[in-house]
Amino acid sequence: MYVCICNGVTDADIRRIAADGCRDLHELTMRSGCGASCGSCRDLAAEILSDHQPQALPLPILPVAA
Repeated sequence: MYVCICNGVTDADIRRIAADGCRDLHELTMRSGCGASCGSCRDLAAEILSDHQPQALPLPILPVAA
C-alpha cells in the first residue's frame, strides 16, 4: 500500500529501509522522501518504521567479579 502518495513510497519500501538500518523518521525522509512534501503520511510512516525495528535481545546482568 502507498504510504506517501506525493513521493510514491510504499509500506514495503519503509520495511526494507528499516531492515537496512533506518532508525527514525528524519532518516527515512532523507532516504526515501517520505514525508518531505505535504507531511500527511508522517504518522503512519513512523508507526510502520517503529513496528519493523529489530528487537534487542535482553542481556543478563552479571555480577562484578571481586
